[in-house]
Amino acid sequence: MGILTVSDFYKKLFDSKVYKISIDAGCTCPNRDGTLGTGGCIFCSASGSGDFTASRALSVKEQIQQAKKLVEAKCPSKKYIAYFQNFTNTYGNLDEIFLKWDQAFQEEGICGIAIATRPDCVGQKVLTKLASLSQKTYVQLELGLQTTNEQTARYIRRGFESRAFERAVEEIHNACPKVHIVTHIIFGLPGETRDDMLTTVKNALEWKTDGLKITVLYVLKNTDLEKEYLNGKVKTLEMEEYMSILEEALALVPPGVVIHRVTGDPPKSLLIAPEWTKNKKLVLNRVKQLFLHVDSLSSNVVQ
Repeated sequence: MGILTVSDFYKKLFDSKVYKISIDAGCTCPNRDGTLGTGGCIFCSASGSGDFTASRALSVKEQIQQAKKLVEAKCPSKKYIAYFQNFTNTYGNLDEIFLKWDQAFQEEGICGIAIATRPDCVGQKVLTKLASLSQKTYVQLELGLQTTNEQTARYIRRGFESRAFERAVEEIHNACPKVHIVTHIIFGLPGETRDDMLTTVKNALEWKTDGLKITVLYVLKNTDLEKEYLNGKVKTLEMEEYMSILEEALALVPPGVVIHRVTGDPPKSLLIAPEWTKNKKLVLNRVKQLFLHVDSLSSNVVQ
C-alpha cells in the first residue's frame, strides 16, 4: 500500500487540501515553570518549538486571520486545522486553554484542531474535553516522545519515562477513540545509535500511535544544545545518514499509520546545524525520492 502521507490523509478525510495554522495559546511547560525544571528540553527554543506562530499577544481570532492571509497569498484554501503548537497546550489553567480551543472553531474554515503536548500532561479533565470535542470535529493530539532510550531522555531533560507515554496513549485511545494521536520522534539525539532510533519507532507503533512526526536533531541558537555542540560534545547527522535511517524506519510503518512529517522547517536565523537542512528544496526532493523507493519496496513485497 505504500506510505500514507498527511496530505493524502487530510484529502481523504476532508475531501480537499487542508492547511495547519499555528497558534500560540500562551502556555508554558512543566520543564520551564519549575515543576520539573526551568531550562526546558535541551534542544527546545525560547518559543517552545513554535518559531513560526504569531505573537501570543494577539487573540486566537487575530492569529488565525493573520495566518490565513499568509496561506492564501501562496495558495488559496478554504479549510484549516488550528494547530496549538507552542509549549504544552494541556498544561496550565485548563478552563482558559479550553476556551481558546473553542474560539478557534468560531473562525470560518476551521475544520479541526491539533494540540501539541506531553504525555504526562493529559489528565482526566483533558481527556473529557478531548472526548467531547472529537464527537463534533477532527481532533489531533501530538505527543512529544523523541526517544524511548531512557538514558537519552534524561540527557535531553525530557522529564518523564517512556512508560508514561505508553500509558497515556492507552488512556487516550480508551477515553477518546476518535482522537488521532501523533508521536514526535527525533533522530540523531546525542549518543543514540541507529538501533536506538529504530527501537523508538517500533515502540511508538507497538503502543498504537496513529501517526508519526520524525525529524533530525536541530541545533538552534540560545539553547543548551548549542553549548554542547560548540564544545564538540554533540554531532549532528549528515543528510544521507539521516535518509538511510529514515528509509529503514519507514519500512517498519504498517498501512494506515500516517506520516505527518519526516523533515522539519527550523528558522534559518536560529539554525546552527545541520547545515544541509537549510536547503529546503534539496531536502524535499530527497524525501520524495526516498518515499518512491520505500513505496516500490512495499509493492514488491506485496507482489
